[in-house]
Amino acid sequence: MITLLIKEIRNFLSSLIASIVIVVFLLAIGLFMWVFPDSNVLDYGYSTLDTLFYMAPWVFIFLISAITMKSFAEERKMGTMETLATKPLNSWQIIFAKYLAALILVIFSIFPTLIYYYSVYVLGSPKGNIDTGATWGSYIGLIFLGSCYVSIGLFASSITDNQIVAFILSMFLSFLCFSAFQQISKIGFFNQLNFLIEWLGIDFHYRSISRGVLDSRDILYFISFTSFFLGLTQKNISKGK
Repeated sequence: MITLLIKEIRNFLSSLIASIVIVVFLLAIGLFMWVFPDSNVLDYGYSTLDTLFYMAPWVFIFLISAITMKSFAEERKMGTMETLATKPLNSWQIIFAKYLAALILVIFSIFPTLIYYYSVYVLGSPKGNIDTGATWGSYIGLIFLGSCYVSIGLFASSITDNQIVAFILSMFLSFLCFSAFQQISKIGFFNQLNFLIEWLGIDFHYRSISRGVLDSRDILYFISFTSFFLGLTQKNISKGK
């Protein structure tokens, strides 16, 4: 499994798509944080990275979908799924290797944003006037959110041999799971069930953990969500063998 993990990471890093989406992610976040009016830190007047943690989930929908779209779709198209199946690896090990490789790349793309944290930390008046607990909680929440998106992307890639279809389906499902439940709950049609509907969405738990408190219920939700889509992926891969 380690060999496959290293191979997947190398494939990601050597891919032009991976390089482009990471640059786009950092550039988009940088523009919103430091250039665009009404959202940049200098105009906002507070030592905060709220812009980063508000925009990142939306940019991640595009970025992670692009990263994961070829995970299984390309294997199916190239006919290499059968080759993987003949190796001393079960379907779970193959899926987990691809999952970890994509998640490591997501973390790799987040890492340079620590420069923004340091910049805001230094620019604060007085220096260091930033809610460190909430900031690190938001970073942890962003990694968990990335984990959910990766599992969705792998699922989307496992049901088709067309990378574009996998990309679009992954974006749609990620958007649905992140935002749709909250929007439905705001309609007020379901009365007492509104809170439960909002609770089912990723955004509810992302906002909760971003307050700086690592609630075990939020962590359990992210683990369960990721496991659910990885389980669906495993079923698709098993059928395709």
